[in-house]
Amino acid sequence: MASINLIEAFQEFKDAENIDRPTMMKVVEDVFKTLLRKKYGSDENFDVIVNAEKGDLEIMRRRMIVNDGEVMDPLAEIAYKDAAKIEPDFEVGEELYEGIDIMDFGRRAILAAKQTLASRIGDLKKNVLVKKYSDRIGEIINAEVYQVWKKEILLLDEDGNELILPKSEQIPQDYFKKGESIRAVVRRVDLKNNSPVIILSRTSPDFLAKLLEIEVPEIFDGLIVIKKIVRDPGERAKVAVESFDDRIDPVGACVGMKGSRIHGIVRELKNENIDVINWTSNTQLLIQRSLTPAKITSMNLDNEKMQADVYLKPDQVSLAIGRKGVNIKLAQELTGYSIDVFRDNEGEVEEFDIDLEEFSDEIETWIIDELKRIGCDTARSVLELTTEELERRTDLEKETIDDLRKVLESEFKKE
Repeated sequence: MASINLIEAFQEFKDAENIDRPTMMKVVEDVFKTLLRKKYGSDENFDVIVNAEKGDLEIMRRRMIVNDGEVMDPLAEIAYKDAAKIEPDFEVGEELYEGIDIMDFGRRAILAAKQTLASRIGDLKKNVLVKKYSDRIGEIINAEVYQVWKKEILLLDEDGNELILPKSEQIPQDYFKKGESIRAVVRRVDLKNNSPVIILSRTSPDFLAKLLEIEVPEIFDGLIVIKKIVRDPGERAKVAVESFDDRIDPVGACVGMKGSRIHGIVRELKNENIDVINWTSNTQLLIQRSLTPAKITSMNLDNEKMQADVYLKPDQVSLAIGRKGVNIKLAQELTGYSIDVFRDNEGEVEEFDIDLEEFSDEIETWIIDELKRIGCDTARSVLELTTEELERRTDLEKETIDDLRKVLESEFKKE
């Protein structure tokens, strides 16, 4: 009885471990039944038997033994004299099972079958991969950096599947090396040249939402719900949360004792500032909370135009706007309202300014503290003083002051 070892003859079979056995057996059976139809015109009287564990394949031909001269269908019947040559003990009316030698199909047919099988297995593996990651969209996964390119990073999951983290989905401060393990959220599954491409993201609000779910048990348990997240990746994020239990403070639960829960997330997001606020259906109160850390004095709302005029004390205006206008931009995204900031009691738009704390990643903390000591807490308040006056009133050296002014001035040039 002829057989063929699939593991040796069809290398692709080895790589199909993610495909369930019944599906694999059906594919192999279909491929060889196609060969049978090409050679014999029909596969009705043939059985393709696959031993998935050993990788063995057998093809059995079934024919009914009839009297000599009564063969009507050579595919389904065999004359008694021909059956007796195979086994003398056969009788008319019995079924004859005969093994088919795989080599009888011919070398070209076998090669074609091998190519077809490899293609079908490849398609199955693609389908398995698409389903696996389509079901995991929005989930965080760990993957290892395999290759770093200019526009994207190639990663491998625990099964060796290739994943892509595009530059546009990376936090600006992200820097990864080959072999490093990173966390990201599954953003989507694309098809490129009929092959699945798994796209990951570290800039998606879903990434921050899942990190919070991991760190805050109350969110995982459904006691606290995240109503909305807006982000400027690497700069700032605002998270609006609501509690279904009056005994739980949603903001306090998310931040943790002395910031214990939020600190790990901030580090993961490359020191992205995260403002956690209480969600409310009161639009005025929501806008007020969304402008954190600034404290507003009063507000005029136009609900039809979705417009809010917010009035603040002069020292709060720069906080409301934020560095590069990030804070007010996120507040607008969170509330859906267009927000204009005015200096309190003057009705004039505040000249754009930036709080010195916003430069903490470029200017050392002790320098900022030294400037605050002399009453300079915004960029413009520093630039209004001459180099000589700053040198006289602080412990800063002229070279340090010159570098400081360049950093502050360049920020206003950008704006």
